[in-house]
Amino acid sequence: MGLLSLMEGLGFVSYSSLIAALGSVGRIKVFNTLLRSFLRKGLLSLADKVLIGTKKLMRSCLTPPPQRRRHSAAAAATTMNISTLRLDSTSISTATATSKVTHRSGALSYNGTNRCRILQFQQRKKNSSIIVCSTKLIASVVDHQAVNESGLSRIESLSQVSGVLGCQWGDEGKGKLVDILAKHFDIVARCQGGANAGHTIYNSEGKKFALHLVPSGILNEETVCVIGNGVVVHLPGLFKEIDGLESNGVSCQGRILVSDRAHLLFDFHQEIDGLREAELAKSFIGTTKRGIGPCYSSKVIRNGIRVNDLRHMDTFPQKLDLLLSDAASRFEGFKYGPDMLKEEVERYKKFAERLEPYITDTVHFMNDAISQKKKILVEGGQATMLDIDFGTYPFVTSSSPSAGGICTGLGIAPRVVGDLVGVVKAYTTRVGSGPFPTEIMGKGGDLLRFAGQEFGTTTGRPRRCGWLDLVALKFCCQINGFASLNLTKLDVLSDLSEIQLGVTYRHPDGSTLNSFPSDLSLLEQIKVEYEVLPGWKTDISSIRKYSDLPEAAREYVERIEELVGVPIHYIGIGPGRDALIYK
Repeated sequence: MGLLSLMEGLGFVSYSSLIAALGSVGRIKVFNTLLRSFLRKGLLSLADKVLIGTKKLMRSCLTPPPQRRRHSAAAAATTMNISTLRLDSTSISTATATSKVTHRSGALSYNGTNRCRILQFQQRKKNSSIIVCSTKLIASVVDHQAVNESGLSRIESLSQVSGVLGCQWGDEGKGKLVDILAKHFDIVARCQGGANAGHTIYNSEGKKFALHLVPSGILNEETVCVIGNGVVVHLPGLFKEIDGLESNGVSCQGRILVSDRAHLLFDFHQEIDGLREAELAKSFIGTTKRGIGPCYSSKVIRNGIRVNDLRHMDTFPQKLDLLLSDAASRFEGFKYGPDMLKEEVERYKKFAERLEPYITDTVHFMNDAISQKKKILVEGGQATMLDIDFGTYPFVTSSSPSAGGICTGLGIAPRVVGDLVGVVKAYTTRVGSGPFPTEIMGKGGDLLRFAGQEFGTTTGRPRRCGWLDLVALKFCCQINGFASLNLTKLDVLSDLSEIQLGVTYRHPDGSTLNSFPSDLSLLEQIKVEYEVLPGWKTDISSIRKYSDLPEAAREYVERIEELVGVPIHYIGIGPGRDALIYK
């Protein structure tokens, strides 16, 4: 059966009935599992047979834009309008079905709108069955054009040492902004975390790169990329990234500097990470299982191994033996013996030879660059709400992805750090366990996940989705002292008839919380008060001037600025390099 024939056969299919149809085929248990497996095969790389065409998506505006209003998440039930697709060979039109959804975080409303988009339909054949698993906006292929005059003035006004940090629970789109800014900086530096960070960037031909250790400035030929002392480095993963970049014509040697003080993350750290999650059972944290926590633990208890130790292979075996023996004594499921030690030593002898050209005293390098007035951009991994001190502990990462981590992770003085840009999605997502006050449960969250293609760069896991939480955002801005914000993925909200902002936390008794609480049990009980703004219900992905945005979109941006008290200077309206509005 061909894809178009299948579309005609489906007729009008609502989101809920599509789930049921997939279940009846018996190929998957849940829709997200299917999407995730397809994403791992490369949704945008044409790994499977993909039919790409331009279709008109015509929707009628069924309800007038609502006025801004406030409501409490305690409402017993809310209504969600779900667009249903008629799929045929000539057009895609929509009808509207209404269903009741009850949850504590408000409703997600989808209504029709007139728009034209390039759609991708992915198909997969198995036992003569084809399943349509997604429709997604395709990023246009863009050249690495010069930033417009407005954008250039914004970028050039940034201080000598600037930083880009996440404002939520990660996955905000930091890599794209770093990639754009990097052209105007001499150095891009990572200061914390490890391969648990996942930054997606595109080159001038539109090719996608998923980076985990290498700083996002690597695609800019004149930029030096520094992996600082605060980063934990998994060498097999680093070499894999370097090989992938160089195979695509990106020069790395001489442009990637690895701190001699950075700690090495071994494969056994990853194994221990999985064992610890298994031990926690229902209380698991939901880590990326990249070994980040165990490696930082080794660093803190002072039996870790640093990059500089690779230059002393005469003492390396003894240090590794101590590290492995300690791990075996702590975790019953971890088996360690002489053969493992011998194999690892031989393996790391080869790694040491390959890494040698990259090893640098980055503390000296960074401070020397500062004295020479070179421009430095610091790229944060993860985000402030995952900070070991300020995040929703213990559902956090093991480093400090906030402003304080810049100095300790690079060895530079606080006084030299200038403008910090906070990156925040126009809505909120979170991967793994932990409190999420504005989470949208049920079909509403599924629709937002589907529209934003919210699946982890590092793990492929589906992200939990919710409304923008301004209480958490204000807390993040206080900690970091942001000069400006980058609001990303504003285009994902384009199909919504109304959009909600979480503006106030209230105790169960109705009294107001004055700050973001550290008490997890309280976070699970709070009621969120929302402010409802009208949606714009039109495609904004081709807009490049702020004044050209629909009035409702501008109202949304300016309301966030008003409530948070930090200006939004950058607005993301698509995945490509050029899909950025400078305000």
